[in-house]
Amino acid sequence: MTLLIQSISESVSALINFIYEILQKLVVYLFSPRPAPSSHNRKGPRLAIIGAGISGVSAAAHCVGHGCDVVILEKHPRKNLGGIWSRVNSTSSLQIYSVMYRFHPSIVWHKGYPNRQRILEEVEKLWKGYGLQSKTRFETPVTSIERDSKQRWVINHGSESEDVFDAVIVAIGTCGEPKMPNFPGSENFGGRILHSSELDGVDVSGKKVVVVGGGASAIEAVEYAVSGHAKMVDILARASKWIIPRNVIVDAILSMNIFGYETSLSFIPEFLPRCFFYRDLQDLAPQSKGLYTSTPMCNNQILSQIRAGKARWFRGDIQTFEQNGILFNVRDRGVPPGGPGLKKLIDGEIIVLATGFHRPDPHFMPEEVFKPPYAPPAWYLQTFPPEYPRVCAINSMYINALGTVGHVHIGWYTRTLLMFLVDPSTMPKPEEMKRWVDFTRFLKACSPEKAFDFFTYSEMMLWFVECILWKPQRWSWAIFIFLGWGNLL
Repeated sequence: MTLLIQSISESVSALINFIYEILQKLVVYLFSPRPAPSSHNRKGPRLAIIGAGISGVSAAAHCVGHGCDVVILEKHPRKNLGGIWSRVNSTSSLQIYSVMYRFHPSIVWHKGYPNRQRILEEVEKLWKGYGLQSKTRFETPVTSIERDSKQRWVINHGSESEDVFDAVIVAIGTCGEPKMPNFPGSENFGGRILHSSELDGVDVSGKKVVVVGGGASAIEAVEYAVSGHAKMVDILARASKWIIPRNVIVDAILSMNIFGYETSLSFIPEFLPRCFFYRDLQDLAPQSKGLYTSTPMCNNQILSQIRAGKARWFRGDIQTFEQNGILFNVRDRGVPPGGPGLKKLIDGEIIVLATGFHRPDPHFMPEEVFKPPYAPPAWYLQTFPPEYPRVCAINSMYINALGTVGHVHIGWYTRTLLMFLVDPSTMPKPEEMKRWVDFTRFLKACSPEKAFDFFTYSEMMLWFVECILWKPQRWSWAIFIFLGWGNLL
């Protein structure tokens, strides 16, 4: 009976994957812009794209596909094509279903949760497919962007890499160099300390592993240690974060909160994972922090691993590193960071710092774009700084969100910028951009100062609808913006 059920399950899974691939090929046919045969035929604007990660390569492909010329400026060497995915562990994979990570219409996945290698393969294919090799300048850091008398953007003025563009797409992402805090007493620890991005090839078999951190990289580190047959894995988290199941339907439903923040009805989507997902592990669910306040983590295994005794989760504060582990102040649920608790020595032979990554520094942008009350992320559509509609920061300024990642919105933002460039009548004035920010803050009257700190995918879709409806001059561009159909010029 068990073999029969397993056979049926495998057959259903194979059928779903087959249908998924067919649908993806249909999307490729309908929505992938065709690369122009020669750069000489491109009469559209010339754009600088800062960053050769997923967002930068995808935006460049959209631009080239619609007849524009681009130059990708990447401060790292060629091996770092793909951004953060080129620097994480080879065992890393998507935490959301791949249908929610199709960062360009031409991407085709062959399974639900592709790993790092497969993701980088798709980035490489996209990069080469749109002829971006000759348009990418590696090891070229951007130190400044400034406008000239013709309202064009000058990159790295006064240097050997100086160049002039009609517009700039900032695609530096939110993850840069590994964050390595200097914890007290770390020099006393007798084992090995490493960052979660350095786990490749580390032998954890039979060892006690302590993971510092409670985010997505911490959960990946736990998965690595458990699969590597660690004797025990302890997670030391400063605060509880929401964990939701790796289920495309559940994730899509949760992202349909069009308000993009906590409401009086938010207890409903918060009750469901507590009841059906956390179940006997209610203590690990955030008590006072709502689901729509910070980016949740998607994982099906971590709670099962805790239930099976393969991992333990502690909430509290690090006191000091000791010879054999970490002295940790274990706090009860609801006690704030730094509050009273029980001090406990967490034994460990390997300490993994899953402390995340520093945000890339956008210091090269004009200083005035960071002045409140219109400092990032409080920008027009969260990507266009008021005063500068020819600058678009895609996937670089957001703080927290819930929904698809690296998805169709890269095309929407890119084509919106192209619309502004090609049809000046559609370009918003600085006053309009600021009014939009103020209006969005008004809608989030419960917390206007944090109106842009968290958003859902449904809310972002509403932003684009508002953007098109706001100006009649943009109505004829709606199909181009949302579907990528039609000629740019």
